[in-house]
Amino acid sequence: MPAVANPAVDTPSVQATQAAVDDILAELFARLGDRQDQLLPMLHGLQDSAGYIPPDRVPAIAAHFNLSRAEVHGVITFYHYFRTEPPPRCVVQVCRAEACQSMGSDSLLEHAERTLGCGLHGRSADGAFGLEPVYCLGQCASAPALTINEAVFARVSPARFDALMAAAMPREAV
Repeated sequence: MPAVANPAVDTPSVQATQAAVDDILAELFARLGDRQDQLLPMLHGLQDSAGYIPPDRVPAIAAHFNLSRAEVHGVITFYHYFRTEPPPRCVVQVCRAEACQSMGSDSLLEHAERTLGCGLHGRSADGAFGLEPVYCLGQCASAPALTINEAVFARVSPARFDALMAAAMPREAV
């Protein structure tokens, strides 16, 4: 079983300050140029570096690529990968593919919703947890599967989910 990163220390995406976001954008603009086919690589680079795509930076991105703000916003909202707000400290993705559903992921999802205090595509009230669907983690023979901060786990029961979450989050955050 792979170790779960402690999201309080090892959050996959760093939440950047406004000045840092401006520096990240400047570096990406310089490296990728202004061809419109570089919009997606730029958005990925920004999110990977800053943790999300700040909506107030959309006008600068649009101007750089000679696109309308609506076009850039449309790309950001079309792809479920992109975030427009800082990510939660702990992101749980429950597999919703058929093999996992046939092996109990529906009840696992219900348990996760109760435990985390949020539904799919939601966040807990304190913003610490996010719950997202994912469609196939390649663990069909070991279903049901989920990820916790991108670490994949298979054969997850509600009891195992509780143990994984206790290992992933400091005691006071669970």
